[in-house]
Amino acid sequence: MNSEKMSCCARHLRRTGPAHAGNGNELVTEAPLSRQNGWSLPPQTPQLVAWSTYTFFVIVGFGIYIPLLPSPWKWVAYGLIGAAFFLHLVTHIASVSIDPADPSVRVKNYSSPTPIYDKHKHAHVIHNQHCYLCEVDVGPKVKHCRTCNKCVADFDHHCKWLNNCVGGRNYWFFFTTVLTAFIGLFLLVLIVLFVFIEHFVNPAVLRTAPQFQSVKDNSTWLVFLPLAPVETSSAGLLTVAAFTFLLGGFCLMLLAHLLGFHFYLLWNKMSTFEHIVKKRQEQSSQDVESGVKQPSPKIEVSTKKQTRSKSTDCESAIPRHTRYADEKQLGSHLTEVICSEMKHIKPSSSGVDRVYHSTKQKKPGEVTLHDSEKQKVASAEHGREKSVEGIPVVQDPLGSSAMSTAAVEQQLRTDARSESALSSSEGAGGEGPPLDRKSC
Repeated sequence: MNSEKMSCCARHLRRTGPAHAGNGNELVTEAPLSRQNGWSLPPQTPQLVAWSTYTFFVIVGFGIYIPLLPSPWKWVAYGLIGAAFFLHLVTHIASVSIDPADPSVRVKNYSSPTPIYDKHKHAHVIHNQHCYLCEVDVGPKVKHCRTCNKCVADFDHHCKWLNNCVGGRNYWFFFTTVLTAFIGLFLLVLIVLFVFIEHFVNPAVLRTAPQFQSVKDNSTWLVFLPLAPVETSSAGLLTVAAFTFLLGGFCLMLLAHLLGFHFYLLWNKMSTFEHIVKKRQEQSSQDVESGVKQPSPKIEVSTKKQTRSKSTDCESAIPRHTRYADEKQLGSHLTEVICSEMKHIKPSSSGVDRVYHSTKQKKPGEVTLHDSEKQKVASAEHGREKSVEGIPVVQDPLGSSAMSTAAVEQQLRTDARSESALSSSEGAGGEGPPLDRKSC
């Protein structure tokens, strides 16, 4: 029994899953088919929104508000708005149905898939008027649309509201679609605004239809006249009117902007794609000019800092640890020199250099130790004035001027001789002890 359970588990373990990517067995997705026109699947969301909005305005305008107008104006509204909406419908269908592709592309069969553009294989889709994806020779104003995946002759732009490209074959149909939509919607918004105002000012003007004779309550209104009258309230009528006015105003702003832009393009004799390319080139040139005229302030500061460091840092090429070792040796040498000098030399309060006081009076012609010390200091002063170039100098402990190392060595030799002479004189007992000698 246990062996059967184990075999069942083993069967599950022997099952194999789908191959993952990177092992050479992955499935390759086929290239999508090119769109033939705006009816090709799948539809885009703006296309569905456009058709839904058109249907809403047709139902509301021709079913609710135009039948409420007085008799003369009712037929005028039917004629003008009906013509605008009908022409819009025809041109809209034509714009969607026409294939704007290049003639060499239309000859091919759309049932075969077209490869997708890969920038690693080709720097440009079209080079020397040859499309590497459609594999055909095309005209000079042809662009390969990535959404439709085909080359479009006299390419203007890809319209998401039509789910189709706008090119040389269907541009004027597209332009007429936008123009008729603006005119028809503008007239419909005016009628809705008129009905909304007259409902409060003079509602009897809106109740001239024969079907209102059977309605006794003034708060009851009829819609979808004259074929299928349906009763509704004043609140419902006004709510739909307000929503239609707001939606129509928003659509009018979009259509006015689009229509004005294409009037501008027609005046300058350029397409939407050419306008975009021109703007990109102008923006890139402005960026280059601004980059040349206004350099970054951080770069200037860093340059100044580098110049200053190069002009002042004379020891930048010497390693830090080497400089520190030399400075330490020099400091210890200076300390020894100063200590040896301070053992024998002490400036007096009266400003006269004196080392030792002697109890004996100086005899005529006799050279005392005090006189020898003065000669020693004079020679040291003379040595301080002579500095040798290239020999490091140190500070004289008895003055503010600098003295060379040669002068220091000479001073040390003189001190040694003086000290030996002093010791010999003390042994003879001719002189008293020195006064207040300090050690370092």
